[in-house]
Amino acid sequence: MNEWPKGIAKPGIRALNSAGLYSIADLSKIEEKELMTLHGMGKRTLEVLKKEMEEQGIQFKANE
Repeated sequence: MNEWPKGIAKPGIRALNSAGLYSIADLSKIEEKELMTLHGMGKRTLEVLKKEMEEQGIQFKANE
């Protein structure tokens, strides 16, 4: 089941799901820069995701 906040466009959801990401918690498995390389991931989607992550106390994977 997909658990994405309102404000995420369908292309963004498809990009996330195709990368094996199905919820806000899953974003802790990926670096922010890697997320931005996904086809369909735009600036607005990133803003919505980052806001929701902050509210839930979740962070992107640390840069390696």
